[in-house]
Amino acid sequence: MGKVIRRGGWRAACALAVMLAAWGAARPVAADEVTPVSAVAAGRGSVTNLPLPRYVSLKTDEGNVRRGPSLSHRVDWVFRLRDMPLRVTAEHGHWRRVVDRDGAGGWVHFSLLSGVRTVLVEEDLAALRTRPLPDAPEVARLEAGVVARLGTCGPDWCRVSAGGYRGWMPKSDLWGVDPDEVRD
Repeated sequence: MGKVIRRGGWRAACALAVMLAAWGAARPVAADEVTPVSAVAAGRGSVTNLPLPRYVSLKTDEGNVRRGPSLSHRVDWVFRLRDMPLRVTAEHGHWRRVVDRDGAGGWVHFSLLSGVRTVLVEEDLAALRTRPLPDAPEVARLEAGVVARLGTCGPDWCRVSAGGYRGWMPKSDLWGVDPDEVRD
């Protein structure tokens, strides 16, 4: 067996986000937070024409998550994990509504987001394997919460890299890739 890759401060960085998301969950929805019907029907963002929902990652070490899509809206919390995968669910001007793996979310300025795909390991001590087979040799084991860079994906397995190691993991062990998504 290879090295165990330990998670960073993901849980601590998101603890405040979870508390604040629960606190703000009962608030009314502002008119500017509603995605136009035409964008929802087409499955495309009204600003970028990219698919909605889609996955992105946090480009910076710190990203303010706001109540609405402008600087005048209150900051609910701050994401503090570079490369954290996020799911974009709506667009408004230069703002993207994102959610993390726990469903906590808000509006983030597009300049804080990257198209580089990353995933979050969901299973504790998940095996990173040399080939996309359940009995292939292990390269390393990854703790739950480790952020890995996403490579190619087949129907059931994805190639990922983390901590200087590369290998294959089942999609079911990852958050940040859809079950039916195939990547070349």
